[in-house]
Amino acid sequence: MESWTWMTVVVLLGLTVRWTVSLNSYSGAGKPPMFGDYEAQRHWQEITLNLPVKQWYFNSSDNNLQYWGLDYPPLTAYHSLLCAYVAKFINPDWVALHTSRGYESQAHKLFMRTTVLAADLLIYIPAVLLYCYSLKEISPKRKIASALCILLYPGLILIDYGHFQYNSVSLGFALWGVLGVSCDWDLLGSLAFCLALNYKQMELYHSLPFFCFLLGKCFKKGLRGKGSALFIRIACTVVASFLLCWLPFLTEREHALQVVRRLFPVDRGLFEDKQDNIFIEFNIILKNQDFYRKHFLLLFSFCFTFLSLLPACIKLTVQPSAKGFRFTLVSCALSFFLFSFQVHEKSILLVSLPVCLVLTEIPFMSTWFLLVSTFSMLPLLLKDQLLLPSVVTVMAFLIACSTFFPMFENTSEEQLQLKSFAVSVRRHLPGFTFLPRIIQCLFLSSVITMILLTILSVTLDPPQKLPDLFSVLICFVSCVNFVFFLVYFNIVIMWDSKNGRNRKKID
Repeated sequence: MESWTWMTVVVLLGLTVRWTVSLNSYSGAGKPPMFGDYEAQRHWQEITLNLPVKQWYFNSSDNNLQYWGLDYPPLTAYHSLLCAYVAKFINPDWVALHTSRGYESQAHKLFMRTTVLAADLLIYIPAVLLYCYSLKEISPKRKIASALCILLYPGLILIDYGHFQYNSVSLGFALWGVLGVSCDWDLLGSLAFCLALNYKQMELYHSLPFFCFLLGKCFKKGLRGKGSALFIRIACTVVASFLLCWLPFLTEREHALQVVRRLFPVDRGLFEDKQDNIFIEFNIILKNQDFYRKHFLLLFSFCFTFLSLLPACIKLTVQPSAKGFRFTLVSCALSFFLFSFQVHEKSILLVSLPVCLVLTEIPFMSTWFLLVSTFSMLPLLLKDQLLLPSVVTVMAFLIACSTFFPMFENTSEEQLQLKSFAVSVRRHLPGFTFLPRIIQCLFLSSVITMILLTILSVTLDPPQKLPDLFSVLICFVSCVNFVFFLVYFNIVIMWDSKNGRNRKKID
């Protein structure tokens, strides 16, 4: 009973932080003609309410796709429609066709912020609580601490409640999927992940670990017996889920193809703006994207992504375990973020979710990564005038993690889960005993660099000839950190022999 009381306090604290951040500015506030993501979400409500389904993804006089055209899967559109009905009930002017474009008011801001909070309460927060309670071999106090740190993760709070998006919906569904397949509720887990994928196509970042983990389970059960039956049930669940979500768009072939084209805009090029994607760092080489065939760039990106995530996925298929699944989610999502096509800075949240799930296992590295992930979005947060809430939420998160998961007390080879790797290296280099010290030095240099770049970005104006200097430096530093983390997580995965031996038996 006491643990539930403390968990209630944790939830209330998380909600308080969220609502406090929501009192600040949002993306594109008072900045016509395009405004920002806040207006995009409002505009989708306007479109889905006033136009028939067949026109949602097509360009027309009533639906100018150049003005925040709908480019997310059907479940996002249905969510927008649901919000639109509520908005129309409160004030029809908020979603009136054409005339509501760029609508801003305190009442409308309150409504929009409330819709994000409602989604959090219904989908994401319950999933976090249930996940933390499902953790095994840790004390109730540590479960509560884990829930607190996850709910205080600043990146998600600042983007959903500051910048303004509904990332908690897709991430919440994905977390329900993780819970399902980890607890052997494979059909429910598959259904939940399909909902996540049909809410945001970027959930493809998590798709291969789900596929490999479930396929590995089928192999373990035996494809001539229970395994084949499980495979068929999962396949039917996935197909039925997609058919249900896409049913209104499957009446005509061109209609379905148009939705797909909107979801995967390959014609836009390899990247846009200043992101932490690896290709940005080679922008000098790829300076003129038009020189290259877009299809070649797409293939190039696909090969890089596929090769970087292949080893972890193979091991997960051969040795399926809940722990291996969580770490492979991190590795694959990070590979997608670094190497895939059309990456946005906010996509780092797709990596941050699985990192939150391994917080109790590697608190030092997880906390470090989550700090870097928030820092990587600094240019966007500064643009939205969210510096103060960014600093406060980051400090609150760091204090919580340092209090409940003492960081520098968890940097031994074993606690970093690098023991097997270090032993392997010492067979060739007997003096290789300083790995924890290297990790600590890298952490300190990373934190100092992030602090300095934050101060410089806030206090100094960039040179006129280099207006994007600080943004590019932030992208570069973040990218270097992310490459390091990709190597680290793959080492943990590939050298972890316990995954195959100590996992729960699959009947």
